[in-house]
Parts: sequence; C-alpha cells; structure tokens
Amino acid sequence: MPSLIDEPQHFIMDQDDRKTNKNIGKNFMCRLQCMFSHSSSSESRLSLEDTQQWSQSLERLLDSKYGLATFRNFLKSEYSDENIEFWLTCEDYKKIKSSFRMSSRAKKIHEQFIKAESPKEINIDYHTREQIKRNVKTPTMHCFDDAQKIVYGLMERDSYPRFLRSDIYRTLLENLSADATKG
Repeated sequence: MPSLIDEPQHFIMDQDDRKTNKNIGKNFMCRLQCMFSHSSSSESRLSLEDTQQWSQSLERLLDSKYGLATFRNFLKSEYSDENIEFWLTCEDYKKIKSSFRMSSRAKKIHEQFIKAESPKEINIDYHTREQIKRNVKTPTMHCFDDAQKIVYGLMERDSYPRFLRSDIYRTLLENLSADATKG
C-alpha cells in the first residue's frame, strides 16, 4: 500500500505532464500557423472558435485547413493515416479531367491503397475491393466512391472520436482558451 509520501510525487509528475502537454500544444499551434503563414490576416489564424467547431462533425474538421492538418498529424502519430490519405487522394482524383491521367492515377491509387497487402491498404470488404479492381480497368471519376464512403464512415466512427479525446486536440483547445482569456 503506497504511503502518503508517495502521493506528492504522483502529483508532481501530473504537473510535469501537464506542462509538457501545454508545451506540445503551443509548439503544435506554432507549427500549424507557420504551415499556413502565407497570409497574416487574423482570419487565417487558428482561433478558439474554429477549433471548437471541429467537434461538431468530421466534415467541419476536414473543411478547416488547420483542422485537417491537426487530424492528419494525430493519425500519423497513431500510425493510422492511410484512411485520411486515401480520402484526400480520392478528392484530388475526382478533379482530374484528362482520361489518360485518370487511368494512370486510378492504377496508382489501386496499387497504393486497395490491392491486398498494399503499402497503405485500407480496410474495405472483399466485394468493394473486387468492384474497384474491375472499375480501374475503365476508370471514371466515381470508381472509388464506395471505398471512399466506407473509409469516411470508419473515420467518423473510430478515428474522429479518438481525435476529439486526444491530448493534441484537448491541449490545443486549452492553449487557445488561455490565450483568448489573456486578450
């Protein structure tokens, strides 16, 4: 049974952890703002209000340049960034106009994310995987839509709630809140 003397050490460790998290949060805020510092207007700065809105929906989070960057960073820290990378790659793929480029890109996406044992294999069912394999032979703008919906659902149900509970997000909110109260 621990003695009362042990408790202050645990308290000190908790204080140290909190200081470390605050520093991590501040460093992360600086890195985020530096990533997007090409415009210095106050509208382009990371704000408490915007950051709080990320908790309303995954869509809100992904629509924010800071939100997307923070979420990607979080997923990379968990070694589970293949879903967001696939989703973003599909969003870019849909913008392709050239059929030659579309065909080339569809094959790359299949090799990188869809094919079994691929480097960034996403978690989709066999039927969807086989359907995409057929679609890639004559690709269209929508040949990855089913997989993209599945991946979005996985992120919404799994990664996104974990992100909202993460130290990265909570510390970012705390630091922005503290900065807002300072003025």
